Amino acid sequence: MQKIVVIKNNVIAIALYSIKWILITGVLSLLIGFVTAFFLTGLTWVSKQQSAYSWLFYLLPFGGALISFFYKKMGKNAIQGNNLVIEQANGADEHIPLRLVPLTLFGTLMTHLLGGSAGREGTAVQMGGSIAEHVGQLLHLNKASRKIVIICGISGGFSAVFGTPLAGTVFGLEVLALGLIRHEALLPSFFSAYFSNLVVKGYGVSHIKYTMALAPAESFSLFFKLLVAGALFGLTGLIFSRSIVVIKKWYTKWMPEPVIRTFIGGTVVVLLALIINNRSYLGLSLPLLDQAFSGEAHPFDFLGKLVFTVFTLGSGYQGGEVTPLFVIGATLGSSLASLLYLPVGFLAGLGFIGVFTGATNTPIACFIMGIELFGSENAIYLFLICVISYICSGNSGIYSAQKVGIKKGVLFEAD
Repeated sequence: MQKIVVIKNNVIAIALYSIKWILITGVLSLLIGFVTAFFLTGLTWVSKQQSAYSWLFYLLPFGGALISFFYKKMGKNAIQGNNLVIEQANGADEHIPLRLVPLTLFGTLMTHLLGGSAGREGTAVQMGGSIAEHVGQLLHLNKASRKIVIICGISGGFSAVFGTPLAGTVFGLEVLALGLIRHEALLPSFFSAYFSNLVVKGYGVSHIKYTMALAPAESFSLFFKLLVAGALFGLTGLIFSRSIVVIKKWYTKWMPEPVIRTFIGGTVVVLLALIINNRSYLGLSLPLLDQAFSGEAHPFDFLGKLVFTVFTLGSGYQGGEVTPLFVIGATLGSSLASLLYLPVGFLAGLGFIGVFTGATNTPIACFIMGIELFGSENAIYLFLICVISYICSGNSGIYSAQKVGIKKGVLFEAD
């Protein structure tokens, strides 16, 4: 009889817990889905304007100065961006301001309108985290539930911007600490990721899909080739994340005034494009992804995209790092395909996911994202690449607020 009572109480507790978070994440997802749909629609529009009116690129320094001016006058701690959201999801007591939503939205759209090389996930995650913070405040959630609802904001934003609810679920749990996953937030995180994606789809916003070529026949040769490719993807992710840190420190040291810093940074990006006479590395660079999967990418496109993104984000422009990482990884994979005698579309897909893994230290989320984007046919190779890239990318990534729960081993003890 006592066991029956215990089981009954557990069932009731689980039911109440599930209903609570369905209601909370339902409200949260309506808001995240709306602002993300608005953002993606706006991003498509400004990208078209940048392509149609090439002279807009020469205004990049002035747009950057304007972004920094607004952040300086109104941003306060909002300037921390993704790291502020991750810190609060890890239990810090700093407030995530609601003004982060319009600031990051404006900053990212301005960056892309004028041709800065940046992504979009950072904007969605920041908006999701800020909205989640204020939903939590309105509902008077306790400290433990506050952390969970901010994780839900991260998962919802990531899922909504890429159309990958399963990867979004795990990303919000995995990005907080190296080697650890916050299982207590698993169910709410899934609710948020799933509902947010549904809301975006409901607004008619679609996501680009790419076709990954099938792997060649299994062999030891293929296995060792992928070990080499995975290591290179991980090292590229490491170089990317460390380069942004170096550029930020250099700009901050020599140009402490953010408005001047971003103006000079934009000028550098413009000069780089003029010197190489190539604008394919501006904005999201989505055409480079098509070229990578079809085998038409230039052998050094991955390096060009890396340099332009590092100098754009390192000088203070707004946007995310993930879409540039997709481009860098896919073009690197395309370049390696001829050297390793592997199908271009196959290795481009692995690079797409592999460099992302190395820079974010989220191998499980990246593996799941690979399956959501490309299907399960190459699942075993996607997993192999994610694991090898993760091991080879050091203990720090693009998010400085990411804690080191469990170090990767003796190779990176100094990190």
